[in-house]
Amino acid sequence: MSLSEKGRTYVLFAIVVLACALGSLTQTVMNSMLGGVEADFGVNASVGQWLTTIYMLALGITVPAVTFLSQRLSLRNVVFLALGLFLVGGIVDVLAPTFGVLVFGRVLQAVGAGITLPVLQSIAMTRFPKGQNGTAMGIAGIAMGFAPNIGPLIGGALVDSWGWRSFFWLFIAIVVLLILAAFLLIAREDAPMRDARFEGVSFLYSALGFGGLLLAFSNAASLGVQSPLVWVPAVVGIACLVFFVARQKRIEHPLISMRIFESSRFRISFIAQNCLFASFMGITLIVPLYVQGLCGGSAVEAGIVFIPATILAVVVNPLAGILSDRVGARPVVIVAAALLTVGAVSMAFMDENTPLWMTTLMQTVRGMGVSALIGPLNSWGMSGLPREIMMDASAFFAAVRQACASLGTAIMVLVITSLSATAQSGAMDMSFAYQAAFGISAVLAACVLVVVIAKVR
Repeated sequence: MSLSEKGRTYVLFAIVVLACALGSLTQTVMNSMLGGVEADFGVNASVGQWLTTIYMLALGITVPAVTFLSQRLSLRNVVFLALGLFLVGGIVDVLAPTFGVLVFGRVLQAVGAGITLPVLQSIAMTRFPKGQNGTAMGIAGIAMGFAPNIGPLIGGALVDSWGWRSFFWLFIAIVVLLILAAFLLIAREDAPMRDARFEGVSFLYSALGFGGLLLAFSNAASLGVQSPLVWVPAVVGIACLVFFVARQKRIEHPLISMRIFESSRFRISFIAQNCLFASFMGITLIVPLYVQGLCGGSAVEAGIVFIPATILAVVVNPLAGILSDRVGARPVVIVAAALLTVGAVSMAFMDENTPLWMTTLMQTVRGMGVSALIGPLNSWGMSGLPREIMMDASAFFAAVRQACASLGTAIMVLVITSLSATAQSGAMDMSFAYQAAFGISAVLAACVLVVVIAKVR
């Protein structure tokens, strides 16, 4: 039975949403399985942390090249490439005899995830008719919001029950099903530009630029800004990104077209969303530190704080998209940004005596704001772009978003680390260190609210 054009779009979108969700899940699931991996391979925590750091680096480096892949290959083949990397990476990891082999498998999975992120957003904006883009982007937001939040919970449950390798068996099974679905249901089509050329110099600049910044921010959380392993990659990263942007404006066939910034909508959305990701991604690390380190709670209690917001995200993400298509993005994003800001500001006043239910309530309000913002703000910003540079916008934003999320996390961890040392000397209350970190998140959330009130129309 042949599918209609609309049916093929829905099937393609569903497969890519699930693939992207799997990639996002894989990024965070390892956080709660590191202990088991470190014990099996006899590595310490600083070495084990590379399983998450390398994933982030490989993903950030891959994303800018997706524009070229989308020109040279058909969308069907791009999806197969991502799923193939997932499958090979999963097999490598489930059979990994050494820690180094496990890291290699993680790199393959990260490259696959880096391909799916911009492809998903591009499909939502180019394959759906006008008036449904917000809804599509809201559903896509599940992959970007719900999946990474549920990752640590799934990882913890699996590692305690069947060991860390059990996740990769499950991962492989899901990927095989997605490959079969893609083979049977995604229509064949020609590549948009078979003669597209790969701009190697631009890719090198972007790899060194985004890779340098991501490495610097990741190291900053544990080494401090004075370390050469922080400021050297940061300086190299910033310089290379300056060269990258300048080159894209100068050459005839850029890796990523900087025409994306000619749209005022995209510029506004770009600023607001980077503040959003810097604000909320760090919280996924800071809240467990607060619950376990300051309040003396368990890992389970730390996980409970995220559960209501994570469950509600499945409903809030698509609902916000539907509403933005029907009543416009402005009222939806203002209400969502207000929820984000109220929740974030409230959390800045928590101390060791704050009950767990109150912390959970604040995080739920905050999480609802995040879920309701991602899709509508993204679709509104990209709606002002020409169709031919949608993938450029998706790819560049996905790479910058990773860097901003890492920067926000690093700053919050640095604040807690430095102020905790002062608190241990008796100069201040220990709770102030966490309040300051939550306060940084609140300031970034307030910036999002100000931008959407002032600029989103």
